[in-house]
Amino acid sequence: MIKNPFKRNLQLSPRPSLLNLRTALYFLLGDLLVGIAGYMIIEGYSVLDALYMVVITISTVGYMEVHPLSLAGRIFSTIYIPLNIILIAYVLAVFSYYVIQGEIFKKMYTDSIDRQIKKLSNHVIICGYGRYGREVSEHFKNHNIPFIVIDQDHETIEFIQNAEEHILFIEDDATHDEALLKANITSARALISTLPEDSENVFTVLTARQLNPHINIISRAINPKSRKKIELAGADHVIMPDQIGGFYMATLVTKPDAVEFFSFITNKHVSDIGFEEISYEFAPDKCKDLSIRDLTIRKTTGANIIGFKDPLGKYHVNPTPDTRLIPGSSFIVLGNRRQLDELKKFMEQ
Repeated sequence: MIKNPFKRNLQLSPRPSLLNLRTALYFLLGDLLVGIAGYMIIEGYSVLDALYMVVITISTVGYMEVHPLSLAGRIFSTIYIPLNIILIAYVLAVFSYYVIQGEIFKKMYTDSIDRQIKKLSNHVIICGYGRYGREVSEHFKNHNIPFIVIDQDHETIEFIQNAEEHILFIEDDATHDEALLKANITSARALISTLPEDSENVFTVLTARQLNPHINIISRAINPKSRKKIELAGADHVIMPDQIGGFYMATLVTKPDAVEFFSFITNKHVSDIGFEEISYEFAPDKCKDLSIRDLTIRKTTGANIIGFKDPLGKYHVNPTPDTRLIPGSSFIVLGNRRQLDELKKFMEQ
């Protein structure tokens, strides 16, 4: 990924509507066509001669005419020259604004972002870059998981643009179809909605589910009454941060050592221990329909299978060695970084 070398230029206010680069180019092209047509019709010039006359007229260099002008040609030139002075002044004003204010560099940067987004697949879409959205993005950056942030707040987008690490973003309302389609939702693996209002999360989840029926959707909920609505809208998982926080604090009283151990193994700063998931759908053929005993994952990699999710979605802790990886099921594996790296190599062989 590339970094943005024009951060300061990106923080400026939107350009005035009159100073439009495309409009200026259209005016300049129209001026050329009018001038060429005028000299061809009035003076009978060839296309090349008419173009030459237009160029020396626009540039005001003062070269001689191709042929002496007739009275009609002089009248046409008399009208054409002042109009060109006004037009060139406008074109120069637009060009100066784009260069001085950094609009050209901004467009180059946003075009680069758009090209990178179009190439993404199997990525995650984060809707909302508030407190929770930033935590999610930090986790994905540390695990090299491709993601896109959608947020409609301009100050938040400026914060993303000024971040040290390059983050793909879309400045738009995540409840709009256009924003999610621009984020390649049809080829995304998951969507996380962390918008501040439950109603916004409901609309985002509903829209995402309609655009991609198979995407994994995780949504935040603030009000417990909204949880059911978000689930009905199509969310696979609904997270209530306050409820989780309260449960965590209570568990620190009843099972402090267990909670601290879990915090240790999930803390990226003090531990290299992590989890991996081996699902039937994404497992290599050599692993499908085999039992834990036959997979020999612990013997080969040192990692341990600590959980099993059956096709009905029920979890089993410490599954027996005879448990098989069957369609719709998955294994949860625990190990340190070296063991998980070995596991990835084992799965790729």
